[in-house]
Amino acid sequence: MDGFSKIDLDAPTPSHSQQPTDQINRTVSMKKRKKINLGRAGIIIAGVVVFLLLFSIFGIVLPAQKVYKDAKTTYATAKLALATLKQEDIAASSDQLNAAKPQLLQTQKDLQGMWYLHFIPLANWYYDDATHLTQAGVYGLNAGQIMVDAIKPYADVLGLHGAGSFTGGTAQDRIQTAVTTMSKITPQIDAIGAQLALVQKEMDQVDPNHYPALLGGKNIQDQLKAVRLGVDEAATFVSQAKPLIKVLPSLLGEPTEQKYLVLFQNDKELRPTGGFMTQYAIFSVTHGVIHVDSSSDIYNLDNTIANHPVAPRPILEYLPQVNTWNLRDTNLSPDFLVSMQNFNNLYKQAGGYVPVSGIIGVDTNALVGAMNVLGDITVDGTTFSTQIVPQCNCAQVIYALEQQVDTPVNYVKTNRKAVVTDLMYAIMQKAFASSPKKYWGPLFQVMINEVAQKHILFDIYNQDAQSGLKALNATGQILPFTGDYLHVNDTNFGGAKSNLFLQEAVTQDYSVKSDGTVQKTVTINYKNPFPPSDCNLEHGGLCLNAVQRDWLRVYVPQGSKLVSSTGSQVKVISYNELGKTVFEGFLTIRPLGAATYSLTYDLPFKLANGSVLPLMVQKQPGTDNQQYTLTEGSRQLDSFILQTDKTENLKL
Repeated sequence: MDGFSKIDLDAPTPSHSQQPTDQINRTVSMKKRKKINLGRAGIIIAGVVVFLLLFSIFGIVLPAQKVYKDAKTTYATAKLALATLKQEDIAASSDQLNAAKPQLLQTQKDLQGMWYLHFIPLANWYYDDATHLTQAGVYGLNAGQIMVDAIKPYADVLGLHGAGSFTGGTAQDRIQTAVTTMSKITPQIDAIGAQLALVQKEMDQVDPNHYPALLGGKNIQDQLKAVRLGVDEAATFVSQAKPLIKVLPSLLGEPTEQKYLVLFQNDKELRPTGGFMTQYAIFSVTHGVIHVDSSSDIYNLDNTIANHPVAPRPILEYLPQVNTWNLRDTNLSPDFLVSMQNFNNLYKQAGGYVPVSGIIGVDTNALVGAMNVLGDITVDGTTFSTQIVPQCNCAQVIYALEQQVDTPVNYVKTNRKAVVTDLMYAIMQKAFASSPKKYWGPLFQVMINEVAQKHILFDIYNQDAQSGLKALNATGQILPFTGDYLHVNDTNFGGAKSNLFLQEAVTQDYSVKSDGTVQKTVTINYKNPFPPSDCNLEHGGLCLNAVQRDWLRVYVPQGSKLVSSTGSQVKVISYNELGKTVFEGFLTIRPLGAATYSLTYDLPFKLANGSVLPLMVQKQPGTDNQQYTLTEGSRQLDSFILQTDKTENLKL
């Protein structure tokens, strides 16, 4: 081999002191070579380090900083667009969306300049996520711009900030013009849905689990999961609501007049769908303009039915001295559509029957909500307001209505004035008589909230419209759900308005056994801290607070097995209804009194170790401010006021 002498293995090994001079020279030469090789390796390593450093700075850090800076600018602009939209300033929102689009495209371009990160392990996760997120943002801005452009001409009619295209004439003239041209914007709903579907597709490719829980990654995980859920819900909502939006002009009487039956449900005398059905009106709608054709007391309508059927079991058992089934008592099902089917079966036999396109249920909360925007309303010399009065610790309008409608007498009232309908019509008249910019935006928002909280319910006979309303959860239905479920339904069979005073709190306590069986205890605490009213008919007082006779049903997952119960004054029975198992009982709550009703039952499924338990709690229409608490033994899982239907995933 070059550079090495042949070594004679048989020759004696020389001592160190006797090494030949040429061997020493060769050793020195090898050491020099090693130094040279080490020097070269050091240079190579140093070069690699420098390259990586420069690549990190110029290939990742500086471009990433630019992307981050551009992204922050885009986010700020988009956030401002959302803020202006919440402020109902449609013109400003349009400007901000137009400004955000090129900024986001620049961010996307900057990201594309870092394409090489797609081929680097680990880094490619975050690069790909950023790419999908920005593309989703582009589609999202497209959807927002289409929506804003579609409603911009209607800004004035909707009470939004912006000139709009229908600014001439009276408020009713503008509504009529808007409704007749509404069909022009319905195709945009398909375009919005298409853009949201693309957003959904991009978001589905972003994996929140790429971000470790350490160093703030948990927050990123939660935010991404929330965004993905929100996108899925928005895409589903638009898809399901499209039929309603497309038929909206026809529902508003364009081109043919429509008639609707409006039922006033007095939630202060709570019934399964929201309240005792006390008064009704027939409204006609032509080109968006509303008129009251007729209105009356529900007792008058009941009296036009020649042959009432025998009352169903719950009425015979719990509603004293009532043996027949009247229109006013047909809303026994907690499902509004089922109750309205029962109502319709009798209504068609009434002498005052008028064919309609649907039924709308409204309770006192909707009236108070509208008056909070419009202010005091005067009807036939009586001024109604939302000021709280001590007689019932409620809005003056509620107490005044009860005075006019429900002052007790010793006979069945057959000629009670439809003051509630008159008040509703006066509310509409005041809204129409004003500039849309003054009231209409807040009124739209209030009505949306009232629908979400089940104070306004719809049973519209147009199937496309009804499917869209169902997507809005505006039909008061008992919904199917996979997992745990709870719906508490109270029925006031006492006749007084004790729900004005009654307080209700519900606790759900879970216990998971070793085999995965989930045992649950639901405890409902009722309290009436107010003194009783003078309900003596001879005194002629207003009987508001009296004994609450509560027919109580608790709806749980079908197949649940009752273990024990306390608090019911009758034996608790169970049966299946509306896809649920029902535990039915009865109790009374007196003024200045309290009562507790408790059920322990096993859910019809087992919970796998480490898995979450989905839960849906459905609100009863007409109820408000009920306190719900979720526990697992001594550990509190959640606590909330039930304003709308609520779903969550429990970690037991």
